Amino acid sequence: MIESFDALAARTTVFLAQNPTGPRGADFGKASPIGLLIIVVLLIVILALGWDLSRRAKRMAARRKFAEAHGMDPFDSEAVDKAMAAAEQRREAE
Repeated sequence: MIESFDALAARTTVFLAQNPTGPRGADFGKASPIGLLIIVVLLIVILALGWDLSRRAKRMAARRKFAEAHGMDPFDSEAVDKAMAAAEQRREAE
């Protein structure tokens, strides 16, 4: 009797999905300490980049807000820097 193709395909899939021998060897499952070091270093780099990006975004928002409040072009960085420094000096003098 010939089985249906679906039943044969299902049985073949189950057979192929099984791994009867499993992993072998003394080194199976052991990670190198250098791998942990690499992961920690990458985590530190990602955190540092995120911190720096956050600082830059805050500074850019403050510069844009200052430039718009004083009717300046926010992309003219030299003029905005000079005006912000002058405003800071006036604030410190008061």
